[in-house]
Amino acid sequence: MTAELNLKNQFLLAMPGLTGSYFGDTVTYICEHNAQGALGLMINRPSDVSLKELLAQLGIDAEVALAQVPVMVGGPVSPERGFVLHSLDSRFEASLDLGDGLMLSSAREVLEAIAVDDGPAEYLVTLGYAGWDSGQLEREFQENAWLNCPAEHRIIFHTPFQERVASAAEVLGIDFRLMSGQAGHD
Repeated sequence: MTAELNLKNQFLLAMPGLTGSYFGDTVTYICEHNAQGALGLMINRPSDVSLKELLAQLGIDAEVALAQVPVMVGGPVSPERGFVLHSLDSRFEASLDLGDGLMLSSAREVLEAIAVDDGPAEYLVTLGYAGWDSGQLEREFQENAWLNCPAEHRIIFHTPFQERVASAAEVLGIDFRLMSGQAGHD
């Protein structure tokens, strides 16, 4: 892999060789990737907490039905921190524009807006994130730990979480059920 590898706004699909590891059977949206490292959010692993429960824990009264909206496990780093990946239709001062029509925020104001149905039309709430140090993700690619493909909003926001890995693999024309966990090089 060259130093020019930029995975921002891409999905990382865990290769079958990662099955049984923390990232096994996951798809991760990469929010940032630069010389310092990478930050991403797993988008297909629901936590045991609903958005309504999370808001209640934060003392935010939800005026809309959010009991069925899962909060996702975003990754192993800072699992006590919440992140909201959302569409551009609602802008918040603390939101970071990721490009590709997406924003990222960890600000309470986004959750407060969602609770009163005044937030972004599309959003995904996670606890924690996935982080890689400088060069770490590139090394993992050389070790065949990941595949990448362009991120698609429909997969992030509209595909049932249990179908997101297969849907992301389909973007590449791949059926993960047919893949081996063994690498094909020396």
